[in-house]
Amino acid sequence: MATDYDAPRRGDVDELNEDSLEELKARRAEAQSGSIDVDETELAESLELPGADLSSVSGEELTVRVLPKQDDEFTCSSCFLVHHRSRLAREKNGQPICRDCA
Repeated sequence: MATDYDAPRRGDVDELNEDSLEELKARRAEAQSGSIDVDETELAESLELPGADLSSVSGEELTVRVLPKQDDEFTCSSCFLVHHRSRLAREKNGQPICRDCA
């Protein structure tokens, strides 16, 4: 079917302009009556976040062995993360910068 693009279009805007004030108020009341009040704190408490720290809930303790910075590693002066020397992009004022921050 061919469409005449030069013909004036009649859309939702035109229909809304022709409606009476009472009809608009009735539509608004119908639209708002379907909404449900949700308690945000109940909703937030029921959500479980992936990767959340549940150690206090389960009573388990995690032990991690922390190693000191190795000879082939550096601490980025921008993000302060320890990276392998292969991640060194440049040095700025004598301070190492990683590839992510460069």
